[in-house]
Amino acid sequence: MTHYVYIMTNKPHGVLYVGVTNNLVRRVWEHKEGIVDGFTKRYKVTTLVFYELFETPREAIQREKSLKCYSREWKVNLIQEKNGDWKDLYEELF
Repeated sequence: MTHYVYIMTNKPHGVLYVGVTNNLVRRVWEHKEGIVDGFTKRYKVTTLVFYELFETPREAIQREKSLKCYSREWKVNLIQEKNGDWKDLYEELF
C-alpha cells in the first residue's frame, strides 16, 4: 500500500499544512469539504500543492516529522521547486 506525505495551503504562499495518509484522494477531499474540525477547516486549507509517495507508513511518518521541523521558508522553496505555480494538484490524482 502506498503512503503519502502532503502539503496543503489556503492560497499561494499562504498557510501551510503538512499531513500523512494512506489515501490521498480521500484525505484531500475531506480537507476540501471541511469534514474534520481543526486547523485545515479553520484556515480553509483546501489546495494540495505538494505530495510524495512512500512504500511504508514508517517512511511516510518519518518524512512528515522532518518536514514539520523545517522552516516555513524551506517548505515554500520545496513547493516552488516542484509546483512553482502553486496549482491544485488534486486534479492530477485522477
